[in-house]
Amino acid sequence: MTARYEIDGLTCAYDKRLALRIARLSLRAGELTAIVGPNGAGKSTLIKALAGLLPPTDGSVRLDGIQLDRFADRERARRIAYLPADSRLAWPLTARRVVELGRLPFLKPLTKPSAEDHARVDAAIERAGASGLANRRFDALSSGEKARILLARALATDAATLLLDEPAAALDPRHQLAVTQLLKTEAERGLCVVFAGHSLELVSRFADRVLVMNAGRIMADGAPDEAMQSDILKRVFGLVAPAGVPRLDWSLA
Repeated sequence: MTARYEIDGLTCAYDKRLALRIARLSLRAGELTAIVGPNGAGKSTLIKALAGLLPPTDGSVRLDGIQLDRFADRERARRIAYLPADSRLAWPLTARRVVELGRLPFLKPLTKPSAEDHARVDAAIERAGASGLANRRFDALSSGEKARILLARALATDAATLLLDEPAAALDPRHQLAVTQLLKTEAERGLCVVFAGHSLELVSRFADRVLVMNAGRIMADGAPDEAMQSDILKRVFGLVAPAGVPRLDWSLA
């Protein structure tokens, strides 16, 4: 697999408080990487650093061999689709118009979306399972419905990298499963997909690779069965799972 990200000696801080320390990390295209850990472990901080939204206090983050801070904002937005955990929009837009915002990095100033842009928006809405929501006002949707529209906005970018912070947090079990399956499919299409999540069952079932974090550090890195062994879960989460993490074999009806 081709490496998309290379991290060396990375540290990040908030108000001089060290929040992230990673000696070396490589993230690859065609791989679904899940980041798990307790609250405050550094999951969101790592995703922000990968998105170029949190400048390192030391070390480097390279995307496709190029230092991340050397990309112009528009070029970085074309290469990376980022979905934060708490996305808020105050404008009374239709859900479809919100998804169209994912095409902004490709539009020239004062130009309207092209037929190709509209086609990519339609495809993203369908992939996110949100076709029935497209013509409704975004601010009138439930939190779970909003989450699906915001995921569609990220997909509409058609970026080679997807960074998602708890994309399934507001969803019911069916849509949690659907979204995680979708992320797996996007990785199989050749994208570099990284997401932070709390469902160890879904991570165990779908992720190719798991980063277990605590106190701003990576405590384990590997396939789910390797990274989420019982001793690691006990040390990081305070969970006792002698038989490992149970897999839920639900499928969509």
